[in-house]
Amino acid sequence: MTAKQPIKDHAVAPHLGLVVVQIMFGTWPIFGKVALRSMSSTSLVCFRIFGAALIFSLLQRQPRGLSQLPKRVLAWLFLSSLLGIALNQFIFVKGLSLTTAINATLFITTIPVFTLVVSIALGYDKASLRHFLGIALAAAGVVYLVDPWRADFSGKTTRGNLLLIASSLCYGAYIAVSRNLFRRYGALNVITWIFQLAALVALPISIFKLSAGGSGAFSIGLALAVAYIILVPTVGAYYLNSWAITRVSPSVVAVYIYLQPLLAFGLAPLILGESWNSRTILACALI
Repeated sequence: MTAKQPIKDHAVAPHLGLVVVQIMFGTWPIFGKVALRSMSSTSLVCFRIFGAALIFSLLQRQPRGLSQLPKRVLAWLFLSSLLGIALNQFIFVKGLSLTTAINATLFITTIPVFTLVVSIALGYDKASLRHFLGIALAAAGVVYLVDPWRADFSGKTTRGNLLLIASSLCYGAYIAVSRNLFRRYGALNVITWIFQLAALVALPISIFKLSAGGSGAFSIGLALAVAYIILVPTVGAYYLNSWAITRVSPSVVAVYIYLQPLLAFGLAPLILGESWNSRTILACALI
């Protein structure tokens, strides 16, 4: 293994990249809703995984087959693929269909917590009062922003809520687990391998959906929405996120997730004609 480069959380470029990542991720539900008018959530996830795997494979400058990697590295890649792509995406869309959008926004506050816990366990971060206070402060901002009193925690949403928590655990663990892989083999190589493995996992699901005739009517709007989802909140966001993981600690990468609900509320006045209020401004300050 090559020598580890020192982590410099104060470097500016990774932080700018992480802001762009959250903007990209934040646009995915908008275009996702357009695509879901004509296709199932499972089909959309499969298109997202296969499309990204193909593009990353074409972008890889020096292709290196998975068969050339040591078995131990393959095991970590497969675990990262399951946590960050396959399980995370399929569990999230299923959970979202069984609960409310407000609940989903609330549960993303658990991702940095899971990331920090796993990162500490792996020795990438050290437990400190500063870490936990920072996460708690930002989480309080998100919770206050979405108004938890509007959340639905009744029995009918219990299954969806549990799935969203499981999805957050998967993604949080992925950020920490994949860190050494990205730093050793490079962001583009590793994210390409991760999506290739995720495509293998999604293949039997795709075959089942096709055999069941799960696709809707094709349209130009649907094609453009799916293309955008593959290129921007998948290829662009996952690559930039991977690049940032090689330059800052996993807990720093995860804490930027708190920007997603803030950006969504920030765009509301532009897209929906809504206005900011005192709740939005206070939540912004906390985050």
